[in-house]
Amino acid sequence: MRKEKQEISFTEGPVFSSLIRFAIPVLGALILQAAYGAVDLLVVGKFGDAASISAVGTGSSFMQMVTFIITSLAMGSTVIIGQHIGEKKPEDAGNAVGTTICLFIILGIVMTVILEFTAGSIVNILQVPAESVSKAILYIRICSGGILVIIAYNVISSVLRGVGNANLPLLFVGIACAVNIVCDLLFVGVFHMDVAGAALATVLAQFVSVVASLGVLRKQDIPISFSRKQCRFYGIELKKILNVGIPIALQETVVQISFLVITSIINNMGLMQSAGYGVAQKLISFIMLVPSSVMQSVSAFVAQNIGAGKKDRAKKGLFTAMITGCSIGIVIFFIGFFGGAWLSSLFTNDPQVIAQSAAYLKGFSGDCILTCILFSSIGYFNGRGLSIPTMVQGITSAFCVRIPVSILMSRLADTSLTMVGLAAPISTVYGIIFFIICFAWLRKRDSRN
Repeated sequence: MRKEKQEISFTEGPVFSSLIRFAIPVLGALILQAAYGAVDLLVVGKFGDAASISAVGTGSSFMQMVTFIITSLAMGSTVIIGQHIGEKKPEDAGNAVGTTICLFIILGIVMTVILEFTAGSIVNILQVPAESVSKAILYIRICSGGILVIIAYNVISSVLRGVGNANLPLLFVGIACAVNIVCDLLFVGVFHMDVAGAALATVLAQFVSVVASLGVLRKQDIPISFSRKQCRFYGIELKKILNVGIPIALQETVVQISFLVITSIINNMGLMQSAGYGVAQKLISFIMLVPSSVMQSVSAFVAQNIGAGKKDRAKKGLFTAMITGCSIGIVIFFIGFFGGAWLSSLFTNDPQVIAQSAAYLKGFSGDCILTCILFSSIGYFNGRGLSIPTMVQGITSAFCVRIPVSILMSRLADTSLTMVGLAAPISTVYGIIFFIICFAWLRKRDSRN
């Protein structure tokens, strides 16, 4: 890779325009990435039954958890590479890239073996309705066969975002989304392969995306000094990546497990509630993309500015992201609260499933605004390499708030999915209070240095 061409620099120029130029393609990539499972559910919902919807909803939620964990661990690479770019150390950035490649190849092999052998146990733990068990197992096993492909995409994206390039990840996921739509319609709509066809379409789409990305990258100039000889473990870089990435991944693992526990709670409420929640989760996967793109943008922005010694600019980026995200979140809140039934009808024609999905969205929708504050804070701490507070917040929020509140709401007399949905904004309020305390601690620590 040659280093003459510079990507977006977060250390110079207007803060708002720098963040927006980076966040928009990040948001676009996240939208298209979320479209994988959504398209699967949309097509299966049109050509299958409630059992298939429940299987794909639960199976894709689990695979989304796996993807989020991978992405979270890869955030360690994004932050470290971004800091090296801010320090103007392209060779160290290249060493971080080589270390990342080796680390994730090993991780991919291990995860593939584990998931293939434990798919049945996973489905049992999630208490999938009896009508959907075999289909859910099949979906998870087929998708698990593509873990290495998922990892390859996320490693490439983490490297590019670390140097300030969010446009190429958008291109790569766009290719995958287009292939996935075509294959879903072919496998499910034409060949009537049901759940298996949806899973195969997802894996094939991701494979095509990775092949395309490797071809494009060979012709790109990015500010990293890298060669194949650097594809090995560098102890210093590995330690830095894991110090940032492991707490983030643990936090995301716990958060996603908490959502799977909620899936299990709702699955136990009945088939229609399970199917409705599956549809709602697909819609939420889109709704939550704004705060997710804000978090990734803040992490990359802060990492480069901390590397360049510009702490005040890093803080300005944080507050700019909060205000921008909340402004958009207000609009999304109204759409989710008042338009839940219409949105749900895009995925299924079953009126009972639509009603259950809309009910959950009403309880959840307040989170659209709150998470923009929480995720901006998470992005700031991750970008500074201080991912321990992020981990503590994620774990305590899941086990002390989200899961207990969900269980309580599900056991109330005459309860509904709206009540269960309230667990999400309640846990986010706790997270915001937690980070207010963390910022006070950080301010004192910085004043002493």
